[in-house]
Formats: sequence, C-alpha cells, structure tokens
Amino acid sequence: MGCTITRDPIKIDEIYQQVVRREAGAVTVFVGTVRELTHGKKTLYLEYEAYESMALKKMEQIIDEIKQKWPAVKQATMIHRIGRLEITDIAIAIAVSSPHRPDAYEANRYAIERVKELVPIWKKEHWEDGEKWIGNQQGTKEYTAGKPEESDLLE
Repeated sequence: MGCTITRDPIKIDEIYQQVVRREAGAVTVFVGTVRELTHGKKTLYLEYEAYESMALKKMEQIIDEIKQKWPAVKQATMIHRIGRLEITDIAIAIAVSSPHRPDAYEANRYAIERVKELVPIWKKEHWEDGEKWIGNQQGTKEYTAGKPEESDLLE
C-alpha cells in the first residue's frame, strides 16, 4: 500500500495495477475530476497545492483506517494531483481491492470522504469572474487572500 502526490497526469491503469490481487474478486477505483460548473459558476481551471509531507501522512492514515475497518481489504492506495488542472483532468484516484465488492465499495467511499476531511490539500478555483482558495478539511476555512500557511494547520 502506498499513497502519492504528483504533478503528473494520473494514469488509472497504474493505480489499478497497484491493488489488483489474485485473491481479490473486487477492485473499486474512484476517480475525481475537475468539473466545469460549481454552484452555477463556470470554472476555467483549478490549481491544487498541498502541505505535502502532512498530506502523505494523512493519506497513509486513511489507508490504515480502512485496514482496521475492513480487514478483508487486500490493498488500497490513493494518488492526488497538484498544480494546474484543466476541466476533466483527474485530481484524485483511489483504488481498493477485496475478495468481495461490498468491502471494496464501502472502503473506497470512506477514503474519499476522509480525504476531504483530513488531508491538507487546497484548490484555487479560477472562474470567469474571479478566483478563490478553498480548503475543505475540518478546521479550515475559505481563504480569499491566499492558501493557509502551514502554521495554520498546526494550531
């Protein structure tokens, strides 16, 4: 198991290959992409930034939580892209394998929800009429002047 933060385009087959196992009859892959419309606003592109060392630790924590909650899970991994992403680019991919589909589905859904709660990754949404940094993690807020500083996360 392992997690990655990258500036390169995410290749779904590579994340699938990391989790596929002979004893696993189910592999789920969640792919989060950049959408064009958010709350009626047209997005031009997104910029993602991360507190990378902390983000990787939190991503690994989520994988550990999955193994605790779903002991049948054979393998799990996730990759998040940072930098500038265009509409339809893949921002995140999460793959989980298990002997049966219920565990794979549930663990994968759990993973993306936990990423949104815990992982210090921010996106700057660029619209036709402006831009804004957004942090979805618990304890963070929207930052109109810029992304939060690492010291904001350590409080």
